[in-house]
Amino acid sequence: MGDTGVGKVAIVTGGTRGIGAAIVRRLLAEGYAVETCGRTAPDEPVGTDGRTAAFEACDIRDPAAVAGWIEAVVARHGRIDLVVNNAGGSPQADAATASPRFSERILQLNLLAPLHVAQAAYPHLKAVEGSIVNIASVSGARPSPDTAIYGAAKAGLLSLTTSLAQEWGPEVRVNAIIVGLIETETAEMTYGTQAAQERIAASLPLRRMGRGSDIAEAVVFLGSPAAAYVSGAKLEVHGGGERPLFLEIVKEEAAKAE
Repeated sequence: MGDTGVGKVAIVTGGTRGIGAAIVRRLLAEGYAVETCGRTAPDEPVGTDGRTAAFEACDIRDPAAVAGWIEAVVARHGRIDLVVNNAGGSPQADAATASPRFSERILQLNLLAPLHVAQAAYPHLKAVEGSIVNIASVSGARPSPDTAIYGAAKAGLLSLTTSLAQEWGPEVRVNAIIVGLIETETAEMTYGTQAAQERIAASLPLRRMGRGSDIAEAVVFLGSPAAAYVSGAKLEVHGGGERPLFLEIVKEEAAKAE
């Protein structure tokens, strides 16, 4: 798109690895000054072509900590143009035995934390007619067995997106990206062996899993003037979606009958 972020400021939660780091690097390349946060600092600053993102330790589940971080960013730059609520995730957990504390923490990270960040940034975004991009997941748009609380939180994030778009327009646009199956540094923990990952990739219409760069490009679009009339959208970036299991069962049973 070409330097659409020059002179603008973006904040990206959880921008030190995985999808978040890809988003940070892409926004830096687009010309944004980028600030990110996490619980621990990365070994090296996240950057590209000699430009790096500023990092601050912040537990985004804590509204007071979030407010302090946002005010520090504004003190440094004078403005915030784009908020990317990227931080999130969950280990697998059996819904029947997940502890109340576990469920609360997953909801705090994946649903309440994006709300805290959005609320703290709102007056600054309103002042410049900025935008928010919430990083959601296919887990919030279809059943999510073994990560039920995470799926519920991401479904809530999609609802929050459309509600805030209604409440905060026209000054602030709010959109979500529904992220599909993505290759990350921890892909084996999520998808299993390399062979399993290759089979999963082959099952998708575009014959590969997504990359952080795919999500980053969508973020740049949603934050740019090209998306000036896009708000309350749920942009699916999932390579065409997952193939329904019943189709494979039908195919296998038909082969047996031959």
